[in-house]
Amino acid sequence: MRIALFEPEIAGNVGAVMRLGACMGAGVDLIEPMGFAWDDRRVRRAAMDYIDQVEVVRHSGFEAFRQARAGCRLVLFTTKATQSSYDFEYRPDDVLLFGKESAGVTDAVRASVDASVRLPMRPEVRSLNLATSAAIALAEALRQSGTLPG
Repeated sequence: MRIALFEPEIAGNVGAVMRLGACMGAGVDLIEPMGFAWDDRRVRRAAMDYIDQVEVVRHSGFEAFRQARAGCRLVLFTTKATQSSYDFEYRPDDVLLFGKESAGVTDAVRASVDASVRLPMRPEVRSLNLATSAAIALAEALRQSGTLPG
C-alpha cells in the first residue's frame, strides 16, 4: 500500500507522512510541484531518522505519477466525497491519494481516480491536517486488508 501526496505545500506534513510510511510499511509518492524546496530541513526534522526507512518516489506531475502507478487502484480522500472511508473495501495494493493542504486536487485529478472517500467528521469543521488524515486512512486500510505491521 502507498500514500500519494498531490502537490504538497508544507514540508512538515511531508516529513510526518514519510515517518508514518516508515512505521507502517507504506511507500510515499510525492506529486510535484511541491510548495517548498525538497532539501528543506523541516522535512528531515519531521521525518527524523525514519527518512531512510521509507521508499519515497517523486513524480514530475500527476500524469507521470499515473503512468508510474498504472494498474494500481487510486483512492482519493476528499471532503467532497459522500462515501465514508470506513465503508470502503481496501486492497493491499491501493494507493491512498491526498490533495494539497490549501485546495485539495484539481477537478481533472478528481475525475481520474478509481474511488473517492471521505473521513467522517463533525459538520461544523472543514478538514483534518494532512498528516493526521493520512494516518487515519492508512491505519484503516491496512487493518481491513490484513496488512498491519506486527
